[in-house]
Amino acid sequence: MIAIEVHLDADTAATMARDVRDGLCTEPKELAPKYFYDERGSQLFEQITELPEYYPTRAERAILAERSEEIVATAGAPQSLIELGSGSAAKTRHLLSAMRDAGCLRTYVPVDISEEITHETAKLLVDEYPGLAIRGLVCDFEHHLERIPDGAGGRLIAFLGGTIGNLFPEPRRDFLARLASLMGPDDRLLLGTDLVKGSDRLEAAYDDASGVTAEFNKNVLSVLNRELGADFDLDAFAHVARYDAEEARMDIRLRSLAAQTVRLDGLDLSVEFAEGEEMRTEISSKFTYEKLARVYGEAGLTISGWFTDADCDYALSLARVA
Repeated sequence: MIAIEVHLDADTAATMARDVRDGLCTEPKELAPKYFYDERGSQLFEQITELPEYYPTRAERAILAERSEEIVATAGAPQSLIELGSGSAAKTRHLLSAMRDAGCLRTYVPVDISEEITHETAKLLVDEYPGLAIRGLVCDFEHHLERIPDGAGGRLIAFLGGTIGNLFPEPRRDFLARLASLMGPDDRLLLGTDLVKGSDRLEAAYDDASGVTAEFNKNVLSVLNRELGADFDLDAFAHVARYDAEEARMDIRLRSLAAQTVRLDGLDLSVEFAEGEEMRTEISSKFTYEKLARVYGEAGLTISGWFTDADCDYALSLARVA
């Protein structure tokens, strides 16, 4: 009942080196947020999701807990659930249970970068859901999206956690358009998006009073020190989280507290930072229904379902091919 394919790039170190070199040579400097998530970074993010200031995870859980049956019915009782960035499938169990109760659950396809957690999750789920077939994919779904398996009876493709907000508009449109090109008339996309709200609340969510988010942001420098022989001094950078109202997105950066030179031996590269210079590490776009409808439209999709939490902080939307 379990089949897991591994499609990781043969040389992930070379990919990281290329990404980091390109990012440090742009203006402003930037680092890809996927490099936050080593073991320590993943632990810190789990802590962030439990912070009182950080509402998105709680809001998404609430929607899934309260409205999964409605989501599955609106999606047409699909027989396969495909989850991009599945992890431990903690939130997804609400969807799996709703599909089981509707009598339509046949296959679950977890897609994740971690082979270990994919195997562990698969073993747990086949015990929890007797008869469930699991076809796992261990890959970077941004690069291996086309490996998602076909499925009869309709597929529900879940991309949760608000991760779509980490993409700039052009890559976001391209990613959604690629998804649309893989979807048939019975398939639906379930997308998690954070909604526009006041800047004070947003900035607090990304700069908590206890400093966990700041530690998480700086952890990317620890990753570069370990993986690329860099000598970043974490104490020489400050966490910055500001809301850009014009672009409707959080802009997360690290600010150099002094003029300094950082050496990355693994890249044979030295990088100059001016005092006060900021390096972007992440964006997190916020949406309204109207904005998301436009985003979908540009990618060849259209909204077919809209589900929010009680406070309208967060939304799960269903989309189909236009």
